[in-house]
Amino acid sequence: MKKIILSGIVFSALVSCDIAQQVAGEILLPTESSETKLTNTEVISGLKEALNLAIKNSSSLASKVDGFNGNSLIRLPFPEDAIRVKEFLNDKGLLQNQLATFETTLNRAAEDASKTAAPIFLDAIKNMSIQDGFAILKGGEGAATQFLKEKTTAQLIAAFSPIAKASIDKVELTKQWNPLADLYNKSTLLTGKEKVNPDLDQYVTNKAVDGLFTLMAQEENKIRKDPAARVTDVLQKVFGSLDK
Repeated sequence: MKKIILSGIVFSALVSCDIAQQVAGEILLPTESSETKLTNTEVISGLKEALNLAIKNSSSLASKVDGFNGNSLIRLPFPEDAIRVKEFLNDKGLLQNQLATFETTLNRAAEDASKTAAPIFLDAIKNMSIQDGFAILKGGEGAATQFLKEKTTAQLIAAFSPIAKASIDKVELTKQWNPLADLYNKSTLLTGKEKVNPDLDQYVTNKAVDGLFTLMAQEENKIRKDPAARVTDVLQKVFGSLDK
């Protein structure tokens, strides 16, 4: 009889404990979010969509008049190899108008080239391999743009180079440069300094690509910080996770 009573007490205790755990689980433990947890595939999709949007906005900003020339962050200065030409002419008070025109035209070439930059960048984004999307998502400002830059710069420069060259020819940049270089090179007969012949094609290509990456990082950061910039469901889901 005692065994039966004891068994009953133990059984009741176990049942009560089980019920208590269920109640505690329902009341005290946090409930699962109604939103599905992000997968790495979804994060990668969101990162690529953010970069797609960033390059479209960036190329639009860069390709307008003064997109480069009027933006101190990305404005192309005199090529490093040509700085001594500028300094020499400034010291002599020569060709001041041509100097100003050359630097403006240099930036016009970058602006013109940016008009057709988007497809090249978008193709690079589409074919970019990302293993750990969460690392980039949580990598802070400009992390996705920096990843793209590290993985695709050589490819982008190779594809962008003929476009930059065509833009240089279109805005007649070398026509502005040649008189400056010629005058300086004549002076080297007296000074003994080296003549200049900087590669404007490569210079404009590299600086234009760098400028576009700078603008892309700004656009990416808008998506990271401003919910209003997340214009698609996947952007809202992926970058919205950073707000929590």
